[in-house]
Amino acid sequence: MSVSVLAVTLDCSDAEKLGGFWSRVLDRPLDPDPTADFASIGLADPAGGPAWMFHQVPEPKQGKNRQHIDFVAPSLPDEVQRVVTLGARHVRDVEEGGYQWATLVDPEGNEFDIVAAPQ
Repeated sequence: MSVSVLAVTLDCSDAEKLGGFWSRVLDRPLDPDPTADFASIGLADPAGGPAWMFHQVPEPKQGKNRQHIDFVAPSLPDEVQRVVTLGARHVRDVEEGGYQWATLVDPEGNEFDIVAAPQ
């Protein structure tokens, strides 16, 4: 037997607020009854991909994420602009090994990348 992904989980200071940001980025609704303590996307119905969970923790984020999520987009500039408009902060652009990506942070400082789709 092997494991499979249940959810991407982010610790945060306000689960409902951060869940709302990611709900807009992913174009998936928050599950019913989100609170500052806990919110989720797709936990009850993961048909749209892995669920996302947001858990309130008392300590602030410190340092760089040891793990982050990479997304792929057909138009890197358009998608970066869209998520910045939703509340992300654009950190840097990178071109390496034939790939282009942008590193961003969500409203609580969690890093993620958007990679340009291969041509």
